Amino acid sequence: MTKEKKTAQKTEADREAAAKKRAAARNKRETERKRALALQIIERLKAEYPDAACSLDYNQAWKLLVSVRLAAQCTDARVNVVVQDLYAKFPDLDALALAPVEEIEAIVRPCGLGHSKARDISACMKMLKEQFHGQVPDDFNALLSLPGVGRKSANLIMGDVFGKPAIVTDTHCIRLVNRMGLVEEIREPKKVEMALWKLIPPEEGNSFCHRLVEHGREVCTARTKPYCSRCCLQDICAKAGV
Repeated sequence: MTKEKKTAQKTEADREAAAKKRAAARNKRETERKRALALQIIERLKAEYPDAACSLDYNQAWKLLVSVRLAAQCTDARVNVVVQDLYAKFPDLDALALAPVEEIEAIVRPCGLGHSKARDISACMKMLKEQFHGQVPDDFNALLSLPGVGRKSANLIMGDVFGKPAIVTDTHCIRLVNRMGLVEEIREPKKVEMALWKLIPPEEGNSFCHRLVEHGREVCTARTKPYCSRCCLQDICAKAGV
């Protein structure tokens, strides 16, 4: 290899290294900007929705697992009604674990997808009874091993039941953080979750997501044009796609 060719290769390598360094610096600045924006959004939503909490009714951890499974493609309000009949017939985890799937399905059918939901609830309760001594585990990966439990459900349990850091990427969260400019054109729940972990302080994640649900229902709606004129974030929101 000639000296000139070696010099040319070194020059090209130096240019590539410099370009990567500039890109890394830009990414760092952008992340810092989004973190600052996230903190502003968190504080404003706290003031707007100070009492935001999970809208599914439960008084035991296993009941939240049941309700979260039923809530897929169903309103929380309907789930709260349906589970009353479910627990009237099967009042504890053991009873639900022993219940025939057909009887569970007959009760939960109004929530939609009755057979698959009943099957998952039955299998989940059996697994809790047989492998976890009737207790809901406080480990994220253990929760993911339960039938019918995905990342969204596991995060909700970790945050609401155990008070641990959690980010629940439901449809409201995904829609709002894209509109606000915290993420750009990311719709896959896990990718949104991973992006938000870099921006949201761990201790704020769970309550932040509950407030996004309230804001998504009241102001930043999906089925109508969002009510930006009365939004507490109107001056800092990117309004992407609006």
